[in-house]
Amino acid sequence: MKAYVDKETCIGCELCPEICPEIFFMEDDGLANAKDVEISDDLLDSAQEAEESCPVDAITVE
Repeated sequence: MKAYVDKETCIGCELCPEICPEIFFMEDDGLANAKDVEISDDLLDSAQEAEESCPVDAITVE
């Protein structure tokens, strides 16, 4: 599974890297992004929590 951030939707609230810093990070433009890596089983729950917590539904984990 991988995580994706819709940069058009992201509002830069910084919630996702607070929840799952191993996958999500903030770009210089102030918007979130996701590392282009397979999400390991031990990080899947926190990545999905970040997806569910996003206030504008900009994150997809699939």
